[in-house]
Amino acid sequence: MTTFLFKIIFRLLTFLPLSLLHRLGALLGRLTYALSPQYAARIRENLQQAGFMPGDELLSAVIDEAGKSILELPWVWGRPYDEVLDKVLECRGMEHVEAAQARGQGTIILTPHLGCFEIVGLYVARRMPFTMLYRQPKLRWLEGVMRAGRERGQAKLARADLSGVRLLYKALKRGEAIGLLPDQVPSGGEGEWVDFFGRSAYTMTLVGRLAKASDATVLLVSAVRQGRGYAISFEPLQLDFSRSVPQQINAALEQVIRAHPAQYLWSYNRYKVSRGVQPPEQES
Repeated sequence: MTTFLFKIIFRLLTFLPLSLLHRLGALLGRLTYALSPQYAARIRENLQQAGFMPGDELLSAVIDEAGKSILELPWVWGRPYDEVLDKVLECRGMEHVEAAQARGQGTIILTPHLGCFEIVGLYVARRMPFTMLYRQPKLRWLEGVMRAGRERGQAKLARADLSGVRLLYKALKRGEAIGLLPDQVPSGGEGEWVDFFGRSAYTMTLVGRLAKASDATVLLVSAVRQGRGYAISFEPLQLDFSRSVPQQINAALEQVIRAHPAQYLWSYNRYKVSRGVQPPEQES
């Protein structure tokens, strides 16, 4: 019964205007912050860890934007494809993707938990084949909805397991684009502890392996909420394979986040210890 109710609510939300969903999302964010001490504490702690003083203005914006990221999902996944992409009001740096494609070179698109990261894959998939790594949601009914919403245009999903990683390698070999969430905490054995805003965070090593094996173009991409739509930015990321790639990626992420701190998902437990992973020495 609960699953059925969630499906109905999710479906009904797709019919609401995006602007209204954002207003309702802000209210949802404030309600969640007020009712969940653990959620509220994590937001404050992560902001402080990053060097931000969570004063009233920034903290309020962070809470509002986190709520918007939840309630815009039904709209992004459920509205017609062209209607969703019409909300991309500005795009900067797409020429880097097009140049790699012209050379027959693969492209690795790294999209952090910032703004409407869901729209990036849809935008790229309108122009070229795009394979995105994903984890199965805990709510089983949500997977079908998610796949239907994400696998549009030339997009397809690859599960976050060995078979999915093989699909990523094959896509890059064909000169296509792939997508990953670089700040998603990987499973045990698939990351290393490197600095992220002054604290050790378990960070995926997969990006470095893919880039080195394929000589792909690596781009850090953000989709920032801007008025009635979104502004997407593609920034080249030059990796030095003689140094820690996860550390270089985290440093680049910090720059993007500092530019748009209100829209980063500070409620995400970026510093958690995955099962089977030894915590960093200083935190043992």
